[in-house]
Amino acid sequence: FYKGRDIISYLRLYEKYPQAEYLLKLGLSPYAEKVTILRKVAKDKKFCKWLIRNREQLNLPWGNYYTVPVVLEAYKTGRTLREVKDFKFRRETFRQQNHYPAILEIFKGWELKDYFDYIAKKEISDGLYYDYLRACQHLGIDMTKRENRLPKDFMRMHDLRIAQFKEQKALEDAKKREELALKFSSVAEKYLPLQHNKRSAFICMIAKTPSELVKEGEYLHHCVGSLNYERKFADEQSLIFFIRTKENPDKPFVTVEYSIASHRILQCYGIYNTKPNEDTLHYINKIWLPYANKALKQIAA
Repeated sequence: FYKGRDIISYLRLYEKYPQAEYLLKLGLSPYAEKVTILRKVAKDKKFCKWLIRNREQLNLPWGNYYTVPVVLEAYKTGRTLREVKDFKFRRETFRQQNHYPAILEIFKGWELKDYFDYIAKKEISDGLYYDYLRACQHLGIDMTKRENRLPKDFMRMHDLRIAQFKEQKALEDAKKREELALKFSSVAEKYLPLQHNKRSAFICMIAKTPSELVKEGEYLHHCVGSLNYERKFADEQSLIFFIRTKENPDKPFVTVEYSIASHRILQCYGIYNTKPNEDTLHYINKIWLPYANKALKQIAA
């Protein structure tokens, strides 16, 4: 009992909490210096009886005894001390996983033990269950129902929900692409006046569809067909223009990203992100850019 305490501090504790002697008589010396336990003993007779019934379980060697939260939780829930200790350890380990918040949202309190027991019985991982849960939530499945949370045939329901999720996601993605393409085309039509085809060896055309960005990027081996440029275009953050020669108007040559807000060129690259030659740069900066800025002012007016 004196381990970790000097005699003076023990005497002060004993004077304030005479219940410590009661715990000593029960052979529960590790708990006789826990203030929370002493206060509980003083106020709750049922707790005292519970201590007597469970003193063999509680009477463990120093360093191995149950923590105060475990003791109080076991008393409160009527579960065994070992069950509470194991559950708390498993829960703390589980908290370190990225899946924890989403799974805990549907398994609250001791319901989480049902989940632990379930995945152990079904021999599945937290990650596999998380994939199932994410699919169910996306599909709008009612996860308050036990048969959905803990299906009898997990793998069959997992495969079914994942297949349904992929099908629905594909439809949603197709709809989003269609909506983006329509918005992209509308923006391209709005800024058609910024195109240029006058008294020069070069012409400048605005991209009209997201697929044109992909083709441009694939041909010139740069990233205009990816990295969300189509979204920036549709949201009128920046526009994409294709610089071509009049001799080969259908052959990708140089790609320009133009800022609507700042009226300036953000990027200008040829094949493999190379810098265009001086003649091309002269056309872009000295001929097309002033023309585009003037046209943009007229659109804004």
